[in-house]
Amino acid sequence: MSVATLDIRDLYLSFKGYVGTVEVLHGISLHIERGERVALVGESGSGKSVTARIVLGLLQELRSARVTGELLFEGTDLSTLSAAARHDLRGTKMSMIFQDPTSSLNPVYTIATQFHEVQKRALPSLGAAESRAMAAKMLRDVSITEPDRVLDSYPFQLSGGMNQRVMIAMALANEPSLLIADEPGTALDVTVQAQTLTLMHDLVAEHGTSVLFISHNLGVVREFADRVYVIYKGRIVEKGRTQSLFGNPGHPYTRALMAAVPKITGGGVADVEEASEAFAEPMVDHDRQAVA
Repeated sequence: MSVATLDIRDLYLSFKGYVGTVEVLHGISLHIERGERVALVGESGSGKSVTARIVLGLLQELRSARVTGELLFEGTDLSTLSAAARHDLRGTKMSMIFQDPTSSLNPVYTIATQFHEVQKRALPSLGAAESRAMAAKMLRDVSITEPDRVLDSYPFQLSGGMNQRVMIAMALANEPSLLIADEPGTALDVTVQAQTLTLMHDLVAEHGTSVLFISHNLGVVREFADRVYVIYKGRIVEKGRTQSLFGNPGHPYTRALMAAVPKITGGGVADVEEASEAFAEPMVDHDRQAVA
């Protein structure tokens, strides 16, 4: 039996504030097999991005955060690793693509310089010339036809779509086992977003990379993901294979999200009252074809 790339078991998160403790995640469990594209979907504030940051080990560094549960990465319990070992995973075995590509890149350094810094995470002795050659190849892989011009450019000299392609190339440069994509393309227009997601889909398939795809856009998720987890107020309320979940959504909140997808012919207004009563229904597990 193969070991899952990522296995999250019973994950809880809370923050200690001035007036008490705020509970954010309530027993999140999900897994991603090697080469699998898994989406975590839900509205803003549902707990999607904090889950990703826990996987990367970022929230555990905050004194106000309390994280419990198991996080297994390629069979290794991440809680047993030192802070330095967790840091070494970021940018090498784990990579992340953020929502806004322009703000994710440093405006005072060229793309070539920033690419070199990323590559040195895995190859500390890599020279500038070799780095440039490798970066140019990766940029061509994301359909950038003038890699030398892009490498000599600063982020503000490139379009949002071009910067997003650069971010995808950087994220895959060190051939990570896990790519976390946090709302990629949200800052782009729909045409460029579609092109970018198609490129990312093809590249992760080529490299055998596992993907945790975080989004609120079910239209995008339907085209990209193999399986879907629906999160609402820090709880997984439905999960299953994409085709099954979209074909027969079992939870009121999932149905409300689908109703909120804009339609060319109009409509697309979610039933807010139904969504507010979502926890009257138990969690739906399409993998087992039964209600948990």
